[in-house]
Amino acid sequence: MRRLLTSFAGCAATLAAASAADNAAPIDDPNLRPVMFVGNNWDGTVTVIDPEADYEQIGRLSVIPDEAERLDEIRSNPIKHFYFWAIRNQVGEGNNQLVDDMYSSRDGRSLIASRPSFADVVSLDLATGQVNWRFPVDGYRADHMAISPDGGEVAVSASTGNVVHLIDVETGQETGRFSTGDKPHENKYYAGGRLIINAAIGNVSSGNDAPWQDFTKGDRKITIYDREKGAVVKTIDMRDALDAFGRKDLSDSVRPFAMSGDEKTLWFQVSFFNGVVEYDLGTDVITRIIELPEGKAPENRRAFVNDSRHHGLAVNNEGTRLCVAGTMDEYALIVDLETEKPLDVIPSGKPYWATVSRDGSACVISESDTDKVTVIDFATGKRRLSVDVGNHPQRVRNGVVFAGWTAP
Repeated sequence: MRRLLTSFAGCAATLAAASAADNAAPIDDPNLRPVMFVGNNWDGTVTVIDPEADYEQIGRLSVIPDEAERLDEIRSNPIKHFYFWAIRNQVGEGNNQLVDDMYSSRDGRSLIASRPSFADVVSLDLATGQVNWRFPVDGYRADHMAISPDGGEVAVSASTGNVVHLIDVETGQETGRFSTGDKPHENKYYAGGRLIINAAIGNVSSGNDAPWQDFTKGDRKITIYDREKGAVVKTIDMRDALDAFGRKDLSDSVRPFAMSGDEKTLWFQVSFFNGVVEYDLGTDVITRIIELPEGKAPENRRAFVNDSRHHGLAVNNEGTRLCVAGTMDEYALIVDLETEKPLDVIPSGKPYWATVSRDGSACVISESDTDKVTVIDFATGKRRLSVDVGNHPQRVRNGVVFAGWTAP
């Protein structure tokens, strides 16, 4: 395996001072308490757990209080109804996708959530559970979000509209938008919130899954948008980078990614691959590819859920270890970036996401098959504990609620 350790050494030095951007903003209000939100995609609920009390569940919130109204609206429109059922029967694996991503407001009073099957983003009042505002996205499905460092804006991928909407957290009004490749997926704010990076994954429901058919999956690319200029300032075709690295066999569909604290390096997953790609954002080259152990993934690629062999990636604050959700291989693990070796292989039920704990000591993964979240220690690579949540947990996010909060 070709390796360029200079990239790792530079990242390790700068990441020691990495901010807790992915761990959520610091809490400076005594009236707030830290929590983790777990989006239960098929339930349409969010489980709220307490990271300071062994991740015990402190409440569960419905994200679909307006379900009847939304279903009436969908049924009255033949095109919307067609896409609703297509989402259910394809990416939803026979289930409605009722919550994908979520973030709390800085004051702990509201929760902003994307709802794929309803093609919208809503703000929910955490005290009453009612909808504060609703924003319908372009097209027919809402997907991953990101929240700006100041907490004032969310970026949401409209996965059939090929656009990212920027939405004011307080008002629900659109503050901007930018076009992407086909099926925009994960977003991240960086450069102090000035830039947003988006990865488009292409058509994951296509049956053209052989390596030589990869080009049929659509326009997969990374898009970088400058909020100050109100314009896309860069696009990256990962096909060129993979080919230059000698890996024409790998898909160029960038799945979940993690960014180094100095914002110079991306680690990302690609469709069908049980490994991690490291990419230098400054030189636009792949610096190494880390292959991971074989697990329980079926031999037939078409059996992979939405082309995802692995789906979930997080880097610790020091930039020395990656947490990997090995979805179809049914394991989670911590990878030492210096040795490229996993510390341990932890059996998991179709893990679907990875998030760094607020204190930075652990990685929290969702197990979509067993309806649990599992906490893994970055230092040892061992499982600390697992807790029950709702039906098919996916995104896990750090956030806050006001002190004394109880689920409405």
